[in-house]
Amino acid sequence: MVTATASSMAATAILVPRVHTAVRITHCSALPSLPPRVSSSSFSSSVKLSPESRRFSQLLTKASEETAVDAGEFFTDLKEKWDKVESKSTVILYGGAAIVAVWLSSIFVGAINSVPLLPKIMELVGLGYTGWFVYRYLPFKSSRKELATDIESLKKKIAETE
Repeated sequence: MVTATASSMAATAILVPRVHTAVRITHCSALPSLPPRVSSSSFSSSVKLSPESRRFSQLLTKASEETAVDAGEFFTDLKEKWDKVESKSTVILYGGAAIVAVWLSSIFVGAINSVPLLPKIMELVGLGYTGWFVYRYLPFKSSRKELATDIESLKKKIAETE
């Protein structure tokens, strides 16, 4: 019964023509009217480039030209280095392990983030460590030199050139 009534109402609604009523819009006299639209062609002819903007566009052009050359050099260098690698399977294995490690760490961070209070505590720990690092290494020249030597020794350990 309900479905028959609903279908008959829908049929009635479809068959009844809609009557459009004229809506009269009155403007409030307190508001000013908008100026007429400016066409884009007249606007573009009135815009003049300053010397700074021309210089900036030249910089962008030069930068894009140099990156195309660098990309080709990058791939040739990469191919040469890949050809010099003796154990390609080890490199592929380490690359795959790195991808899996990033994926697992993403899952781990997502799990930590779902615990209610833990993300805020981790933020505080991060801010505290950042503050300590800045206080320890950045204010004085001697501590900055110490940091640079520590980084260089770490690079040498990683590259096994010691």
